[in-house]
Amino acid sequence: MTGAVEGSRAAKGIFRSLRIFNYRVWAAGSLVSNIGTWMQRTAQDWLVLTQLTHHNASAVGTVMALQFGPQILLLPWTGFAADHFNQRKMLMLTQATMGVLAILLGLLTVCGVVQLWQVYIFAFVFGCASAFDAPVRQTFVAELVGDADLSNAVALNSTSFNAARMVGPAIAGLTIASVGTGWAFLINGISFVAVLVSLSLFRVKDLHTRARALRTRGSFSEGFRYVWARDDLKASLIMLFLIGTFGLNFPIFLSTMAVGVFHADARGYGLLSSFMAIGTITGALLAAGRESPKFSSLLVGSTVFGIGCLLAAIAPDYWLFAAALVVIGIAALTFMNTSSSLMQLSTEPAMRGRVMALRVGVALGGTPIGAPIVGWVADNCGPRWSLGVGAASGFLAALVGIYAIMQQKKNPRQI
Repeated sequence: MTGAVEGSRAAKGIFRSLRIFNYRVWAAGSLVSNIGTWMQRTAQDWLVLTQLTHHNASAVGTVMALQFGPQILLLPWTGFAADHFNQRKMLMLTQATMGVLAILLGLLTVCGVVQLWQVYIFAFVFGCASAFDAPVRQTFVAELVGDADLSNAVALNSTSFNAARMVGPAIAGLTIASVGTGWAFLINGISFVAVLVSLSLFRVKDLHTRARALRTRGSFSEGFRYVWARDDLKASLIMLFLIGTFGLNFPIFLSTMAVGVFHADARGYGLLSSFMAIGTITGALLAAGRESPKFSSLLVGSTVFGIGCLLAAIAPDYWLFAAALVVIGIAALTFMNTSSSLMQLSTEPAMRGRVMALRVGVALGGTPIGAPIVGWVADNCGPRWSLGVGAASGFLAALVGIYAIMQQKKNPRQI
């Protein structure tokens, strides 16, 4: 009986942000949209790898580079927008834009006229919209729940995103096999309606609105100076760059291993993404149960990430590879959630938009560097070697974390 009561209390702690009406509405809309997003990601990789090219991993890497490159290119404006403009209205604009783009790509694919260069253009434009969306979406969580529940809300957001990761690719695989790739894009476009509806239903008076930053010249460089003066933020960003650039290339890892090594069909490919989602959901729920994020979790997450990638690289069969993906998922979410929560909670409210834009830019903006390299390794050395690159990124990030902790012991900072 006592165990049941304790379990109930733990569950309430894990899901405590859902007590807030605005967050519940946001979570519901986001879950629907996230499922559509994962359907599109799976379908896009499958389209490029199997329909528009002959298993060309470099082409998948190019799509990733174009889609995530704007995170770096647009940094001076994305962080500014997150700190200075109404965040709810910004989200409505970016979400509507991405929905329209998904529908247009879906129509081209369904009509059978889509070409590789068109996918490249859509990936870049979608990336531009996403570059403005990401820092706003991450910092907007604080307006929904306040700082007290921020860490929990960030973890629950990741739980939603990765629950969708478990469902979306599997649905995409069934959709591709039954009615074609283009319909996955169309379903994603329609799914953005859920987010737009949720944004329109908010109780605006209940938002924890913070003062917007003053519009001054050099505000972007001020964000750089702020981060540079903080040893904890610098270490977090370096670790994030290593794993984000060379480790978080899952579209390349999964598609090339599924097709080139295990000779799986679209259903088998989608199932692998779902196995990884089991790990990421587990990692997100573990993060949601923690009272506060700690730098040591970054070190643990990066180390286990490297071990998981190494196990996946040497996995002899499909099911052991899938099991390794669960480990990778837990580690990746432990690392990413801790990074997001630590950087938001340790940053002044007026600087959060710019700091989080830098975080997103470092995490995803390195993809134009890493994805083509990892794709080239997969094409020329084999998919298993590309996972070896991911493993190395985790171990190098862990070394950076160890160095930061050693320096902190010599000169106490905020780590």
